[in-house]
Amino acid sequence: MVTTVKEIELDADERMGKSVEVLQSTFGRLRTGRANPSLLDGIEVPYYGTATPLNQVATINVEDARTLAISPWEKNLIPEIEKAILKSDLGITPSASSDLVRVPLPALTEENRRDLAKQAKHEAEHARVAIRNIRRDAIHDVRGLAKQKEIAEDDAHQAEDDVQKLTDKRIAEVDHILVTKEADLMEI
Repeated sequence: MVTTVKEIELDADERMGKSVEVLQSTFGRLRTGRANPSLLDGIEVPYYGTATPLNQVATINVEDARTLAISPWEKNLIPEIEKAILKSDLGITPSASSDLVRVPLPALTEENRRDLAKQAKHEAEHARVAIRNIRRDAIHDVRGLAKQKEIAEDDAHQAEDDVQKLTDKRIAEVDHILVTKEADLMEI
């Protein structure tokens, strides 16, 4: 159990940071108008009977602004990679050649861009809620210490203020990441 105010604050900061990292990872998988290898992060292919992430069985490169090139380490994986991309919810169609799979990314329509921006806002709100829940837990822990007379009331109020400042900082990070992603999505 966390026993000091400093430990509570450090734990809250670390957990809030992880929420921001998860948001960045999620945004990396949101498709923009440009090719980005992280679009394929959630795709797994069967490899010797085990579902394996695509980036662990192939090299993914950006061929040009709208095309990804996937070079599998074993050529017999090409049909499996093609099937896995078709099954994914990305809405893209790969084309296979003898030694690699190309993934052309069609241009986004205005409607697609708006839908992706809505999805980005939704994911950002999830991150904000997670950060607020961490704040609630931290303040609850601080109040528990004050109630058990392990810290003074003034120290408890100062710790609550510090946790709130930390929360505000992390939520500002989420907002900045969202604004950047929205600008990226709406860029033609």
